[in-house]
Amino acid sequence: MSTELKDRVELPVPAGVTLTAGVGTIAVKGPKGTVERLFPSDALDVQVAKGTVTLTLKVPAERKRSKALLHTWEAHVRNLLLGVTGGFEARMKIVAAHFPMKVAVKEGQLVIENFLGEKYPRTAPLRPGVQAKVDGEFVILSGNDVELVGQSSANIERATHIRDYDPRVFQDGIYIVERAHPVGGP
Repeated sequence: MSTELKDRVELPVPAGVTLTAGVGTIAVKGPKGTVERLFPSDALDVQVAKGTVTLTLKVPAERKRSKALLHTWEAHVRNLLLGVTGGFEARMKIVAAHFPMKVAVKEGQLVIENFLGEKYPRTAPLRPGVQAKVDGEFVILSGNDVELVGQSSANIERATHIRDYDPRVFQDGIYIVERAHPVGGP
């Protein structure tokens, strides 16, 4: 039984997608747009050739953290490829038990009016490249970058956090129902 150390990972690049690796950056361009990401060029090497991208460790592969780094970046590159081919989507539910809330998207932010009967509206910033749509009692976020879609949904949930009230009684807010997940793609 041989224990071969794996110090490289190869991923296929879908048709219609171009991946370029610069010094410390990876840029992926596809039918849904462009996503760029910084990566640790001191520990990993990225090579793109013949429809595949190869991630190679520059540090010793027998270390547990080195293998974890390699597979983490494999997942990041996979998410970049999924983002430019199909995109990501997150769903949130508007819960208003005491006062009817009015939720709208205005100028790159989600505006929540009449939350718990408050006089002034609460706002939650949407990250650049993330689109929001209010559909009845749901807020649907979509975008190319899974991290930006996830951060925007966290911003919205945080904006409706209730303080100084009993959370068993006052359950009003906007809550994440489905985390950011791929839509379509390969």
